[in-house]
Amino acid sequence: MFIARQPIFTDSMVVYGYELLYRDNKKATSFGNVSAKKATAQVLGGLFELGIENITDGKKAFVNFDYDFLLTDSIELIDSDKLIIEVLEGVKADNLIIDRLIDLKEKGYKIALDDFQRNSDNLELVPISNIIKYDIIATPLETIAFEVQNEIKQGKTVIAEKIETIEEYQKAKDIGFHLFQGYFFEKPNIIVESNNKKSIKLNYLKILTELNNPEPSYTKVSKIIESDLNLAYRLLRIIKNNRSEETFDSIRRALVYMGFKDIERWINILMLQDLSVDKPLELMRVSLIRSKFGGSLANHSIFKKKFNEISMMLLFSTLDAMLDLPMEEALEGISLTDEIKQPLITKHGKLSPILQLVFAYEKGYWAEVQMLLVKLGIKEEELYKDYLDALTYSKNIINMF
Repeated sequence: MFIARQPIFTDSMVVYGYELLYRDNKKATSFGNVSAKKATAQVLGGLFELGIENITDGKKAFVNFDYDFLLTDSIELIDSDKLIIEVLEGVKADNLIIDRLIDLKEKGYKIALDDFQRNSDNLELVPISNIIKYDIIATPLETIAFEVQNEIKQGKTVIAEKIETIEEYQKAKDIGFHLFQGYFFEKPNIIVESNNKKSIKLNYLKILTELNNPEPSYTKVSKIIESDLNLAYRLLRIIKNNRSEETFDSIRRALVYMGFKDIERWINILMLQDLSVDKPLELMRVSLIRSKFGGSLANHSIFKKKFNEISMMLLFSTLDAMLDLPMEEALEGISLTDEIKQPLITKHGKLSPILQLVFAYEKGYWAEVQMLLVKLGIKEEELYKDYLDALTYSKNIINMF
């Protein structure tokens, strides 16, 4: 099965929860060969067996429910404080559904109306709901501003979904939306260049340049790190968290203990963390998930020998948004091969199929996922396991900082 997650943000760009997306692992663009009921059962089964915290990092889980599944008692497998019930837009408000939703609400569950558009079939669901989601493509912002204000006056939480640009986010925020769903946070908002971020990047580039020399020197790398107390402290703390109770009397000894490959890996992660300091934490998390996910996929694919390059490519896949620069400018001065840079800048190149697969998976473009799996020689059963491993990995890394 495929389960992916899409973030839902507050107006301060903090993740409130994740919508969990399921699709059949055979074909198609929506639920594939299965009913919505079976699809939701797969999601709930995964949440229950694997632990919802491992998939949502302790945030709220938004899960879609169709008419039939709403009437089952399987929903109660998941605690009400962790699950938000999304009522699909095609669900008709008859007496059975109204009574069931009232019952679930009394048990502490929050009810969300998905892709809401007012019509005679769903009006009776509005008083029961806690949350109303508007698809801003199907219902453009300028056409629903008055309606949204009325929902807010009635105490509803309103979510704008499918937001793809900073401008759409700001407009939805001005209208009064409480929560926002989409990948707008991944795109650079080019207003003014951040000299501070550029200087941060240059500090790390000295180390990365040395590490990419044919014969890098532990002494030279240690001197660069020793000149930056904050960097030295953070690197030593990571070594302690990630390894043993070993102690070191110098930065150089600690670096030798790590080895050049691990040094480069951690320097890249530290650099991305510093660059994303005034960005949503989700941006850093996405980089880590993509890097681990893509590397794992590479190991199962025709690109098995390109594991390191693919991991590096995906680690830097949000650098443009972190620096608020076009990707080509963001990558200037970084010692990456053209093989890594080209897919990031142009979305083309030898390694681009892995990049495309990761992007398609996280956005729930299942038909494209299926096509790329075949092209790359990856077995379907590897995909979800690799994604879960990547979620756990990113959580563990972020907890080290």
